[in-house]
Amino acid sequence: MLKIDIHTHILPENWPDLKARYGYGGFMQLQHHGPGCARLLRDGELFREVQASCWDPRVRLRECAQHHVDVQVLSTVPVMFSYWAKPQDALDLSRLLNEHIAGVVAEHPQHFIGLGTLPMQSPELAVRELERCVKTLGMAGVQIGSHVNGMNLNEPRLFPVFEAAAELGAAVFVHPWDMFGRERMQKYWAPWLVAMPAETSLAICSMIFGGVLERLPKLRVAFAHGGGSFPATIGRIEHGFNVRPDLCAADNDVNPMYYLGRFYVDSLVHHPGMLQYMIDLMGADSIALGSDYPFPLGEGAPGQLIEALPLDTQTRERLLHGTALAWLNLDKARFL
Repeated sequence: MLKIDIHTHILPENWPDLKARYGYGGFMQLQHHGPGCARLLRDGELFREVQASCWDPRVRLRECAQHHVDVQVLSTVPVMFSYWAKPQDALDLSRLLNEHIAGVVAEHPQHFIGLGTLPMQSPELAVRELERCVKTLGMAGVQIGSHVNGMNLNEPRLFPVFEAAAELGAAVFVHPWDMFGRERMQKYWAPWLVAMPAETSLAICSMIFGGVLERLPKLRVAFAHGGGSFPATIGRIEHGFNVRPDLCAADNDVNPMYYLGRFYVDSLVHHPGMLQYMIDLMGADSIALGSDYPFPLGEGAPGQLIEALPLDTQTRERLLHGTALAWLNLDKARFL
């Protein structure tokens, strides 16, 4: 059965010294320190240890074969978004990352699909790079962050990017990054365990309450990590909409429950009961296999959670590849 993993991250094996390139710090650098081992550094300080699976397509293909994953959708590591940087520098970095991903896809077109990254701090430049990703690099869409320097995704300045994505037929993958409340989350890995799900829920609520999904019915947007805390709190969200429409319906008077089925999420929820609840809530047509490969909070054996549920063949196929193909607007025959 065809397996498409919509949530995987990749980096180039090497890239220029960005501090020297742009004249200021804050950017990531990859420091190799042994066979298949490297450190992601920010201004010389350790951010994360990574292995060859993060940059070597041969390692990825070998591990995909072990877990019977046929296709990975590639996107950059969110820490590379660099929305805080000067717009022209962020555009330059986006182009570098996008050309790398497009190159990997070109070498292995049956096994990889590419999503670009955009300089979202400048919507005009972002639209220009989005067009290049789709029309020149042949990418299926783009990955963006859950906010842009504190601007939620309903911010009017950002709407032209979503509008362009809808017109181009580009898929949009929203990934949490730069989580709020980190000053209170110095221990227990809390930014990743607590703030990330909240970030994703805030992104969904912003696009619903802000009218983005209402105004752009053709926009195909997916949210990482199973939609974060949104599925678990949709009852509370709807209740708030009903009892305080003066606060919640200020920009869109459509019940948020209506949008279940109007956007996509990945399957990365780590618990079979939660995944079954989401299938019952949203339908399998809205959920696609996603593993967060190659990072530790991901699913070690992509698709294992889906395959553990007592599902009929049609539902399992939809989760393992059908929803991914619908979101990406791609033909299954390309990968057979």
